[in-house]
Amino acid sequence: MTDQLRLMAVHAHPDDESSKGAATMAKYVSEGVDVLVVTCTGGERGSILNPKLQGDKYIEENIHEVRKKEMDEAREILGVKQEWLGFVDSGLPEGDPLPPLPEGCFALEDIDKAAGELVKQIRSFRPQVITTYDENGGYPHPDHIMTHKITMVAFEGATDTEKYPESEFGPAFGPQKLYYNQGFNRPRTEALHNALLDRGMESPYGDWLKRWSEFERVERTLTTHVPCADFFEIRDKALIAHATQIDPDGGWFKVPMEIQREVWPTEEYELAKSLVDTSLPEDDLFAGIRDNA
Repeated sequence: MTDQLRLMAVHAHPDDESSKGAATMAKYVSEGVDVLVVTCTGGERGSILNPKLQGDKYIEENIHEVRKKEMDEAREILGVKQEWLGFVDSGLPEGDPLPPLPEGCFALEDIDKAAGELVKQIRSFRPQVITTYDENGGYPHPDHIMTHKITMVAFEGATDTEKYPESEFGPAFGPQKLYYNQGFNRPRTEALHNALLDRGMESPYGDWLKRWSEFERVERTLTTHVPCADFFEIRDKALIAHATQIDPDGGWFKVPMEIQREVWPTEEYELAKSLVDTSLPEDDLFAGIRDNA
């Protein structure tokens, strides 16, 4: 009865959906689950990270349109649906002290008002499961942190008809589970790093592990490991579709696919909220839901 199962993934920018949980989404799509990516911003202030495209005047002057086209391609590769919330990218402030965020950006929006836009999407799509970022945003980008904030409010607000009246936001609906993406976790990084070294190969993770404490990343509880190794290639194709953000010769793709599949064939999540009974650890985001779909 997978035609009744619906998964919503809430992300900050185009490309986040392809670097966080993409293989999971592709797996569920293959099983007939309805999957919707909600993208909060257009990524207008994202830097051009692919050195092969840096200095391209057309891209620099039309970054919003370029990133939208990249998102369209990634969406097709993953087989998901996708909606934009329409907020403006806040950019990643740099410097000491940090500069103020630009006026009108996503991170400066009123949280309850911004969450209302996500409530509309939840009530329209009616997902049983939602994925997003933890309170640190996965990493401390202001848009990732804001994405966390509005998702938490919208998860509860989707059933709150006083705060979000049905006449404006659609008929109330209650999602049943909320997860944080935790794909960038230390156990996975160490496992792949050691597997490469054991095979006499160079690891792209050495500096990452040395600097892990500098990132001030709190170790998270990995409650859910979704087996999705058969979809790692689709994940990579979707990621490469975001050409302005991803160098196909970069560190993302340094670990041979056969080693990834053998050593770490899952994507990880942290169960943050559940209104259904489930046993931890899980191997399915719909654990506790499937039987009652």
